[in-house]
Amino acid sequence: MATLPNTIWERNRKNSVPAEDFLALPAHSSTTPIVDTHTHLASTFEFYRSKYKEGKYDTVFDFVKGMYNEKKVEAIIDVWCEAPVQRLWKEFADSAINEEDRRTKWGGLEYWFVMGVHPHNAKDYDDAVEAQILEAMAHLRCVGWGEMGLDYHYDNSPRDIQQQVFARQLRHAVRLGKPLTIHTREADDDTERILKEIVPKDHPIHIHCFTDEADFGQRLLDHFPNLYIGVTGVVTFSTNLNTSSIIRRMIPSSSSSSSPSSNLRILLETDAPYMVPANIYDSLNSFKPPGVNGQTLKGRLPLSHSAMIPWTANFVVGEVTKEGQAVNVRRGFGHCKRECEESLWGLSPDNQPDEDRCASMDGTR
Repeated sequence: MATLPNTIWERNRKNSVPAEDFLALPAHSSTTPIVDTHTHLASTFEFYRSKYKEGKYDTVFDFVKGMYNEKKVEAIIDVWCEAPVQRLWKEFADSAINEEDRRTKWGGLEYWFVMGVHPHNAKDYDDAVEAQILEAMAHLRCVGWGEMGLDYHYDNSPRDIQQQVFARQLRHAVRLGKPLTIHTREADDDTERILKEIVPKDHPIHIHCFTDEADFGQRLLDHFPNLYIGVTGVVTFSTNLNTSSIIRRMIPSSSSSSSPSSNLRILLETDAPYMVPANIYDSLNSFKPPGVNGQTLKGRLPLSHSAMIPWTANFVVGEVTKEGQAVNVRRGFGHCKRECEESLWGLSPDNQPDEDRCASMDGTR
């Protein structure tokens, strides 16, 4: 009889999945609080449970407290973009309404969310889906509409349907004064055209996980003064040069009196569970967490999560300094928290949403 593996690490090794202790990540030198401006928490937890069936975290709340509490993750913007709508959104959102629940259930994490329908699912968008999204827009923890947009790379929904659904969602979001989370991939001309036709110039916009041509991104930045470029771990991938290119365009010349951080209209995000930052392995290769018998990491992590933001920030700092500019990580990226909480999603300093960003559907406020 073959000897059965007697540790979780050995079982995972045979399945080419690193031990889950590596997901806890080594300590990072940054002391800046983390705001993940775009994550899919339900999907991240579901993916975690599929990869680690005997994992230590049984609920999403346990996962958040275990992974984020010691990693300075202060807030997340959770993204619901499926059709039909997952009713789980309300359980998450309701559990974050009062401070006591956020402390006991979420470990003090500030939980916010946005909702829309992804272009992949545009073919499934109908009146019933729209009604459920409008219901969610009235929730106190809802801070925007999205992700929505156009994806011509996969074309999982017909392009004409994608455009119709994108425009329909934009009109509702603009009417309600909701900030926008936009997904656009290989659809530059149509995305730009539809946004400029429907969205007021001063409307707050988050172009999520930007990977398209820098010229396209620059045109959007020039036209919409409250538009921000979302930067995920994909910026670290050698196959992606576009994200770094748009970042470098925001850096002032050496003769300018502006500081780099004041010009970086970016938001750091994970898009978890996707796109683990490639540079994180420089830290993980020597990381020996408790419970793995002194073993080092073999293979790649199966998912990303919000505590990985500092590695993306480090890479962006590297891109800035390549241009001969110095930037302090805390000063340069501490503003991301302020931008997401105040400028983009309209959250006031006491962590309560502005009244005009959370107008109820009956028009009473």
